[in-house]
Formats: sequence, structure tokens, C-alpha cells
Amino acid sequence: MFEYLGVLISVVMGLGITHLLTGISKVVQYRETTRVYWVHIMWTVNVLLYIVVIWWGMFWWSSLPEWNFFQFLFVTLYSILLFLIAAMLYPWDFPHDFEFEAYFYRIRPWFFGLQVVAWLIDIRETTFKADFGLRDLPELYILFVATMLALCLTAAVSRSKAFHAFAAVFWFCAVLGYLGSTTLARIAG
Repeated sequence: MFEYLGVLISVVMGLGITHLLTGISKVVQYRETTRVYWVHIMWTVNVLLYIVVIWWGMFWWSSLPEWNFFQFLFVTLYSILLFLIAAMLYPWDFPHDFEFEAYFYRIRPWFFGLQVVAWLIDIRETTFKADFGLRDLPELYILFVATMLALCLTAAVSRSKAFHAFAAVFWFCAVLGYLGSTTLARIAG
């Protein structure tokens, strides 16, 4: 069953990655006139990392012998949410003189609000894996997710450019630190 689901989540998450890479490509093409904002670029990198890490983590589900519709729907909706987060960062079409800083602050409540929902879903997805004996709950998981939820909730309401600069870099470092302290790197081993 997982092979069937794996195709669907691969397509949906792949579309999220494609959207991010297309956005970056357009920024490069329009580099003479587009006003790039480094915090926005950092969030592009963060979301790309987020999708790849979650996609990789979905492999644990391959050990589940039987699936029900709720589990199938739950994992599918999680991948759809990750696509939506990626889609928030770049409008489908933007002019050559697009200003990403203003755009980032306009979409900020939605972008971080969707991340809050994604982290809440991740809590259940991770505990499902532990409940089904697919993976132990990592020791630092609760602290890590609580930190990410607090960061995203604050970012959803804050207009502070200094906070958003901090948040973009902190998010990246926190995810890499968490990955380094868990068994995620050995998932397929």
C-alpha cells in the first residue's frame, strides 16, 4: 500500500519543490529588476529543506503492513499542506520588478499560520509512527516542536524585520541541529 501512497506524496511534494525552484529561477532571470529580500530567500531554502526532510521521514511508513483510509488521507493531507507552504513563497506569476520584502510581510500570517498547522500535524504523524512501532519518538522531539511552534506563532504576528531575520536563520540551524541529533540520517539503513 505504501508504494501507492508514496507515488501520490512524491508528486505533491515534488510540485512544492518545483514551485520553489521555479520561483528561484524567475528571481535569477529577473535579477536586474527584481528586488530580492534575503529573509525570503532563506525561507525558500528552509521550506525546501522542510519538504525534503519530511519526504525522507515518510519512508518509515513503508513498514506499516496495513493501511486504513484515515491514515492514507492524513499522510496525503500533510503533503498537500507542505505544498501550500511552498506555494505561499512565490506568486504563480510575478512582474519583472517584483518586491519580495513587501510580499513576504503581506503573506507572513498565512505562511507562518500554515507552518503552525504543519507542525501540529507533524506531532500526530510522529506519534502515529511511534504508536505503530515504526519509529521511537526522538528524545528532543517535544522540545524541538515546541520551539518551532513558538517561533512560527510569533512570526505570524510579528512585523519586526530583526525578528524575521533571526527566525529565518534560527529555523535553519534548529532543523539541522535536530536532524544531527536524531536517527533521521539512518532511516533507510
